[in-house]
Amino acid sequence: MSFKDFPEQKQPVTLLQRSLERGRLAHGYLFSGHSLGELEALARTLAKTLNCQEPVRLVPGGPAVDCCDKCVNCRKIDAENHADVHWVRPESKSRVVTIDQMRDLMQEINLKPNEAEYKVAVIVAADRLNVQAANAFLKTLEEPPAKSILVLLTTEPQKILETILSRCLRLNFAGEGNKALAAAQMEWLRAFSELAAEEQKSLLGRYRLLGVLLKTLGELKEEIEKALTARSPLERYDDLDPKLRDRWEEELSAAIEAEYRLQRADVLGLLQWWLRDVWLRTMPLEGAELLSFPELPTAAQVAKRISSEQAIKNLQVLERMQRLLGSNVQEALALEVGLLELQL
Repeated sequence: MSFKDFPEQKQPVTLLQRSLERGRLAHGYLFSGHSLGELEALARTLAKTLNCQEPVRLVPGGPAVDCCDKCVNCRKIDAENHADVHWVRPESKSRVVTIDQMRDLMQEINLKPNEAEYKVAVIVAADRLNVQAANAFLKTLEEPPAKSILVLLTTEPQKILETILSRCLRLNFAGEGNKALAAAQMEWLRAFSELAAEEQKSLLGRYRLLGVLLKTLGELKEEIEKALTARSPLERYDDLDPKLRDRWEEELSAAIEAEYRLQRADVLGLLQWWLRDVWLRTMPLEGAELLSFPELPTAAQVAKRISSEQAIKNLQVLERMQRLLGSNVQEALALEVGLLELQL
């Protein structure tokens, strides 16, 4: 497969190809999405493009932006027997990536390429790196050898250590960026982004943002409670055995909490996509085809005040917030701390 075989992933693939075109590839990438199989295919295509003998070029003699998918190197990489492309997958009984696997990988990646220009290492299910393996990998990830690219793949980025996330450039292949929004979703995102685009020089401004978000989440939880309660057998039977009533009440409460967490993640995901637009606006990209919300001018307003590095840190703040909310941390506190950390 080549990059042209992923039309549904146009946005992240275009970003990756522009980096190839400009010779500005990151040393470490985190590919996240819904399917490890698709992420592996994308990582394989990147490895082929970097080492293809007859690559696709936008201009004669220019840098490669896609692979031919036919040459000897491409075929070897597809078969996973290329000497310069290495794969690591969870293999132990506990289905984790072990420290021994990472030590072997680091030894390989530090050797010079054998038969191609780039060494490429792909860690499949990077969220399965145990703590020892992740810590051992940090030095290599922070300062990889020249002509080497490290690609981490995951369907659960919230489980990856912050120290790993902070050293990778994240590309999301979940295919959610262009999903049509309900009127209510766009309404609250517009209200939040317009407030964020104002000068944020006081704590009061941040707490106004927090108020908009908490109001939205509060209304969301009320709707979920109302809908699930209406479907509960508790509403259909009046004379119930106390033990059965207690059990059904517990099940209803658990269902409400699970659905709320799922939809809360979607709300924060929209905010993250808007912050991604802010990041894109800080870079000299042409056109608006990569933006998730081109109809919102607020991203450009914020981008004028912050750097690309600050915009990336904002995305990391949202990822950390999502991970905290997945634990037993108090919701309002996690949201407050996260919003106060944003660079706006």
